[in-house]
Amino acid sequence: MTTETQPGGLDVAGKLADGSLAGQWTLDPARSSIALRSKSMWGLMPVKGTFGEISGAAQITATGQASGTITVRTASIDTKTPSRDKHLRSADFFDSENHPEITFTATEVTLDGAGASVTGSLEVRGQTRPLAFPASLTAADADTLELGAQVQIDRSDYGLTWKGRLGASMHNTMTIRAVFTRG
Repeated sequence: MTTETQPGGLDVAGKLADGSLAGQWTLDPARSSIALRSKSMWGLMPVKGTFGEISGAAQITATGQASGTITVRTASIDTKTPSRDKHLRSADFFDSENHPEITFTATEVTLDGAGASVTGSLEVRGQTRPLAFPASLTAADADTLELGAQVQIDRSDYGLTWKGRLGASMHNTMTIRAVFTRG
């Protein structure tokens, strides 16, 4: 993953270092996305879905330290198959009635060479586990930052152990595109 200067964009590393990105940032849900991909049916057929309701905020200090949260509403999962979505919202998976949100809290976002490292914790179904992953960090302008990542999750770490008769995979990939704006 990389930190980039987009065409007409800003040098993120330089702007973090000089403090000009310091302040409060808000996730723009219209320009952001959280997608889920898993394999089912003996690992042969992919299941893809997106969360329609996401929110978040970030803070960047004058010294370039970043932290923040991203929250998704579990009931907003959409796999384009209503019966599967209903099952994913049930107690077999997300248990949306009792656990309406999945929250990632980033305690540290640091630049490392050509990319960024994100460290924090992920809470799913009341279970919180540490999570770290590489990411890309770009800035289109002084008021827009974008974080992108693909994160591997073992859903059994969060008590989501339902496999069904066809053997659903425990390994999932979350694809994150988080666009933050000043505000």
